[in-house]
Amino acid sequence: MTFILESLLDIADEYDALVFDQWGVLHNGTDPYPQAVDILIELRRRGHFMAVLSNSGRRARPNEELIEQIGFPRGLFGRVMSSGEALWQDMSAGRIAEQIFFKVERKPGDAEQFARGLKVEFVSQIQEAEAVLLLGVPDESAIEEWEDSLNEAAALGLPFYCANPDRFSPRPGGKLALQPGSLAYAYKDRGGPVTFYGKPHLPVFSGLERAVDMIGGRFLMIGDSLEHDIAGASTAGWDSVFVLGGLHKSGIDENDVPGSIENLAIAHGIKPPTFAIREAK
Repeated sequence: MTFILESLLDIADEYDALVFDQWGVLHNGTDPYPQAVDILIELRRRGHFMAVLSNSGRRARPNEELIEQIGFPRGLFGRVMSSGEALWQDMSAGRIAEQIFFKVERKPGDAEQFARGLKVEFVSQIQEAEAVLLLGVPDESAIEEWEDSLNEAAALGLPFYCANPDRFSPRPGGKLALQPGSLAYAYKDRGGPVTFYGKPHLPVFSGLERAVDMIGGRFLMIGDSLEHDIAGASTAGWDSVFVLGGLHKSGIDENDVPGSIENLAIAHGIKPPTFAIREAK
């Protein structure tokens, strides 16, 4: 049975590292969530080690800068690890053979910024590419807009490298923005080859353990995605905190929160989270 928390302070002492998802837990892309800054400052004051593990197509440093720009003080986190960073490292190490890519990005210029230091080429026509680099999706996109591109790529058998397995991400006003995972899974349904980076896949969890030199440590994942944060933490052997006010908010019955969590976990085919909390506080 998932235990409902009032505050992260109630259990923080039990762990070597507190690892936060970014979007939907710390902020909505423009503003911090209520009490998120205060609780992080208090946890840091008490000496707790904190990190960010984000399904973001951007590299680690741009994610650090975004967190600071939104209003979180510099120095709160001992490490920021993104799925985009894990992908960049593999490309840099030559573990990805393709070098000519058709890019899909959230904003113009994102792909060029991501590719700094890499020997890759971007082409504007999908038929000229060796593979598709799926970094982000424009916020106002709908899946229907990508049908032709997905079909064309599938006909060519192009590999997809997906830097963010999330299907949707929260935005201000309770909106959900399409994310790269939605395109990648739609492409996979067409029989296209897809390599996913980020949660829930184990390498990004293991990579963070290595990066902070805490292999075998006691990790706690705080996230709002059952499919990625909670499932991935379970696979990695980490405990988890499910943030109720994020992606699955509509599936929570306030008259039976524990039952709602159990039903959602069953629906997603995962073990229930260790803990749950209404918001990061």
